[in-house]
Amino acid sequence: MPDTRYAVAAVLVSAAVTWALRALPFAALTPLRNSATVQYLSTRMPAGVMLILLAYCLRDLPLTHASTLAPLAALSTTVGLHVWRRNALLSILGGTAVHVLLTSTVFTR
Repeated sequence: MPDTRYAVAAVLVSAAVTWALRALPFAALTPLRNSATVQYLSTRMPAGVMLILLAYCLRDLPLTHASTLAPLAALSTTVGLHVWRRNALLSILGGTAVHVLLTSTVFTR
């Protein structure tokens, strides 16, 4: 059985390290909030991240296979809903519903 003082010390050190690791990002971001670079990236990064995710998700689609139509129809639905309503939740749910519907009923393997 380990010594009680040792166990208490281990718990306190673990708690201090956990607290420090959670507080460190906030302390590091405080001076960056007024930075012009960070403000520029905050406006440009969301679109860039979405383009990277799009390329990653569609990179292995075989263009000659009929099942490719399901993700492309879902993508078209998502973009169309977002352009029409400018509502991210509606766009995501609509595109997901179209993809699930097409892959589970029309394009079953």
